[in-house]
Amino acid sequence: MVECQFHGSGGHITAEVDEETAKRADLGVGKLFLAPIGKVEAGSIRSYHCKECDAGSDGPPEYRIEQADDEKVADGLTLAERGQYACKKGHVIGEYRVFKRTG
Repeated sequence: MVECQFHGSGGHITAEVDEETAKRADLGVGKLFLAPIGKVEAGSIRSYHCKECDAGSDGPPEYRIEQADDEKVADGLTLAERGQYACKKGHVIGEYRVFKRTG
């Protein structure tokens, strides 16, 4: 397990993840990003920082689930959950998507 900082549009989270997850987050620009890795479980998140508040906090941000239906996005693939990481004041830190293979 490695501790990494993952960036979103409104800040970043620091979480402990496996090396494979960290590699998926690397888009080759010198930063790791939240979008490619799906939902990071609350127990793995050590802290977060919100750009809007210009403040950080220990522990996980709040999860806002926008969609929890199984929406078909391609043959054999459904969108199981879409949501956001939000600070305690409600500002969005980043978004996540959880996909499920079907069939």
